[in-house]
Amino acid sequence: MKPEMHPVYPASRITCACGNIVETKSTRGSFAVEICSNCHPFFTGKYKLVDTAGRIDRFRKKYAGNTAAKEEAPAAGAEAAAPAAGGKKAKAKA
Repeated sequence: MKPEMHPVYPASRITCACGNIVETKSTRGSFAVEICSNCHPFFTGKYKLVDTAGRIDRFRKKYAGNTAAKEEAPAAGAEAAAPAAGGKKAKAKA
């Protein structure tokens, strides 16, 4: 086998947002994760409320005004798209 074929596999620390630290080896090095087996509801049996309601509310708040604007836009766009009197379009000067 070639001696330079395998990657470097140093010890690394995986740090969770809950504070849990896992010592392992990785080619990636040390890194952080948001959730681990120490705090995941599947492993703990405890279910935390995930902020899905907050995300939905933010989405609705962000796009609440756009529905009224879209309903008015086609009416205004139809008037602007109508040809000028005489059936010819005016050329814009550059």
